[in-house]
Parts: sequence; C-alpha cells; structure tokens
Amino acid sequence: MATQTSQLVKLFKEEGLEVCLVQTNRPYRPKSVEKLRGVRALFRLVPYLVAVWKMAGKVDVIHLMANSGWSWQLFSTPVVWLAWLKNTPVIVNYRGGEAGSYFKQSFRWIRPTLNRATKIVVPSGYLQEVFAKFGVETTVIPNIINLERFRPAAMVDDAPATKGFRVIITRNLEAIYGIATAINALAIVRREIPAIELAIAGSGPQLAELTALTDQLGLQEHVQFVGRLDAQQIVDLYQSADLVLNPTTVDNMPNSVLEALACGVPVVTTDVGGIPYIVSQEKTALMVPAGDAAAMAAQIIRLYREEETRQRLIDNGLDAVRLYAWPVVKEQWLTLYRSLRSGL
Repeated sequence: MATQTSQLVKLFKEEGLEVCLVQTNRPYRPKSVEKLRGVRALFRLVPYLVAVWKMAGKVDVIHLMANSGWSWQLFSTPVVWLAWLKNTPVIVNYRGGEAGSYFKQSFRWIRPTLNRATKIVVPSGYLQEVFAKFGVETTVIPNIINLERFRPAAMVDDAPATKGFRVIITRNLEAIYGIATAINALAIVRREIPAIELAIAGSGPQLAELTALTDQLGLQEHVQFVGRLDAQQIVDLYQSADLVLNPTTVDNMPNSVLEALACGVPVVTTDVGGIPYIVSQEKTALMVPAGDAAAMAAQIIRLYREEETRQRLIDNGLDAVRLYAWPVVKEQWLTLYRSLRSGL
C-alpha cells in the first residue's frame, strides 16, 4: 500500500494535480517517544488526525488508502467522518486482503463509516465481490506497475547472469506468505533439478525458523535469504530469475506477481484470494493450492522442462500486465476525481 501511495503521489503531481500527502507513519516527534510502547501510537495518531482536519474542507477530494483491522479503526474511520463533517468528498481506496474475515467479524461497526464515504474503490474483482456480499457497491481501479522500471531482462544490456535454474520469492518472512511450503517444494524439486537455487527477498519474524528448515532439509547451498532490497535491487532480482514463486496463503492483488509478469518471468502461485482475478491458469500463470508443496514442486519441474509452456506464460503475461500501466490507470482515477469535483 505504501508503494502504491508513493507512486500515485508522484504520478499525479507529474499530471499537474496539487497533492497534499498526510502520512500515518511520520517520524516520531520527539524522537525519544519511539521507545515508549503503547504511548507512542498517540504521538502519531493525534498529529495525523489534526492534519486531516486542517486539510478537509480545503481540498477537492480526499483519497484515503485503507486497510483492515486496527488500521481501519484508527487511521481510516476518523478520516471518513472528518471529511463528512467538513463536506469534503472522500474516496475509500480499500486494499485489505483479509477483508472477508474482517467484515464477518466487524461489519456492523464498519458499515456506518462506509455509508459516509462518497466512493469506495478496490484494486481487484476479488475485493469487489467481498464488498458485494455485504451489500456495498465498489469501483475497481487496479494497482499501478511501472513498465519502464519493471521490464524483461532481454531489454536490458547488462541483465544479470545466473548459473543454474533460479527461482525467487519477493515476500516478507511471515507465516501468511507460505514460504515454508516453497522451501519444502524446493527439496522435492532438487531431486530433478540439482542446479536449482532459490533467492528469498524480504525480512520478518520467520527468518530463524525458515533458516532452520533450510538446514534440516539440506538446502543450505540452494537457498539464499537476501533480505529487504531497494527498488533497483528488486528489479535486478526479477531480471535474474527463471521463475517467480508466490506461495502465499492470503492475498488480494499481489504486486510481486504483476512485477514478475512485467519482467517477463513465468509465475507459479497459489490460487488464494484475489490471485485468480489477475492471472489465468495455464495462460498467464500456473496456480496451485496453498500449502501444497508437492503440487508446487510439480509445476516448477514442469516449467523447467517445458520451454513452450514457459514462453506462452511469458508472452501472455507481458500482454496482460499492460492493463496496469499508468496511462490506463490514470484515466480511471482522473475520471473519478472529475466526477466528484463536479458533484456528479
């Protein structure tokens, strides 16, 4: 969500729009507050709400990036009500992949706030269906992929070279992203592809646990935890890959899958959440059930062996990802902004 926010701010400014960004994660002031757990949240929340109050009534539209859980309650709900009090149109751009379970538990508390929103925008057909089950109408405007940055290695003169069959994962080291399943799949694949290597880009609380699993399976020479990478390093990693794995157990509209398609890298992904809404089985990706290491391994081996399948996925993926380029997405946002500004 932070990446999409920063991209939108930059691109809208380039289009000549005046943008006022109010962040939920501004640095603590004073800095010493950072050490005070529990209390420190107030030192972000209060200045955030004050800034929103000052902004509401002065801008044409408030574009609220929203998520599930505590994030919705603390940082989204107050914004919608403050905008309503100051008669300012507000777009709730809801992006929580766990919206279904969250709504089941808390929708009676969420609905009054949604009723005060001028428009509700979601990035995928999956979330649109989730909202529809609760009687809420939404508009789909997808995430943005920078096709000038994310592009196939063949288009880059100094694209990285690899020794064996290189598989990558660009997800944080958290249980919901299913990385243990991918490591178990690799143990199966290694019997067929001795030169396989897996690079995992991300950080998180599972590092020690996943490292121990790698050691237990004898994969120390095949798995590399590369940590959190900057924007250019992520592009380089995609361009070095033969295959991208997305083993997640929960997802809405993973940018990692779209970035892989844009870089001309075939994808093996789980079929959870919104993923079937952005890729098609056998056409733009190969999908497997979450937690099924054997199925994941079979599809990795298949793509290693079947050059025709690999190329089909690459070609179709490059075509499909154009829908997420800025010239296409820009017009959808600007049309919505104009309609709210004119009161339509």
